[in-house]
Amino acid sequence: MRLKSITYENFRNHRFLRFNPSSGINLLYGPNGSGKTSILEGIHFCALTKGFLGSPDNESLSFSKDYFLLNSIFCDGNNSDINVKIIYTKEKDKQVIVNSSEIKRFSQHLGRIPCITFSPQEIVIVHGAPAERRRFIDNTISQTDRRYLDDLLAYRRVLLQRNALLLHLYEIDERNSDMLTIMTEQLAKIAASLIYARIKFLSLFFYHFKALYSLLMINEDPAILYRCSAGKISEDPSLEELYSLISLKFKQIKKQEIARTQTLIGPHRDELVFLLNEKEIKKYASQGQMRTFLICLKLSQHRYLSEITGEEPLSLLDDVFSELDEKRTEDILGILETYGQTIITSASKKEHSNITALSIDSFEKNSS
Repeated sequence: MRLKSITYENFRNHRFLRFNPSSGINLLYGPNGSGKTSILEGIHFCALTKGFLGSPDNESLSFSKDYFLLNSIFCDGNNSDINVKIIYTKEKDKQVIVNSSEIKRFSQHLGRIPCITFSPQEIVIVHGAPAERRRFIDNTISQTDRRYLDDLLAYRRVLLQRNALLLHLYEIDERNSDMLTIMTEQLAKIAASLIYARIKFLSLFFYHFKALYSLLMINEDPAILYRCSAGKISEDPSLEELYSLISLKFKQIKKQEIARTQTLIGPHRDELVFLLNEKEIKKYASQGQMRTFLICLKLSQHRYLSEITGEEPLSLLDDVFSELDEKRTEDILGILETYGQTIITSASKKEHSNITALSIDSFEKNSS
């Protein structure tokens, strides 16, 4: 996948901007606050229908403007163009238009333009709450597996309904729990499918991760474990095994769930555990180790998406070289040379073969 061109109107601090990146590594450099990250965010909107940093859509409006427009052209591995327009207005909210057809359900667009990101804020994936790691794994699988995405959306819907029912049983009539039995079985089936897909994903993903980590770090042994909230699972569990485990656990904690009015087990409670040399990274690793771990997660995500889809994902890397020494920067650039199109932001220019470097100042003058 390659971005051929994108124009920005009233997006963040860009009143009008046109960007035509090269097919390899693009480096946008300049001082902080000059709009480099906003360029990445606009591309991310077109690829995944939402902002790069997860902020509300209205925060992407230029000051005092009523709309923003992003108009992009991507080219896939078959040399077919994909035109994506994102239109946001205060009155109509957001529209996603692909090849002149409006996409009503944004989830339908997910996976059409595979994309990976890196930003310093994403370090929370490594040391933050479990929800951050679940979001990482869900976002990755959802770009390659439509069934997983559908199951994930269905799970969230049934989970909300089940929690509402638990509250009703607690406040009104705990004895009338036939509906809870039906809903629990439904949730258990979807939960087993999601966990099964996550475990299969991790098996392939970690193969790529370990290989990349060995290129950037020596004398460190990484591991990624899946910790299931329903109980201990085997190394390669079957779908039926997972369903039986979850169903049994639900029966055991039924009264506890009613008393607490919430669903206490399931994929929304599971955890990814990151280890270095058998120690949990968020407790014992240095900032440098955590940052390198995050970079490897993102580079491995690229290799995974490429292997599954047969399409090179677009890489959007914000300030990736900050706090890295010269050797590690060179190592990462060497890896990125094989990764198709990459767009990197940096506070300073980097000298390296096969890089198209562009100052944000000259970029503004040539594109406005």
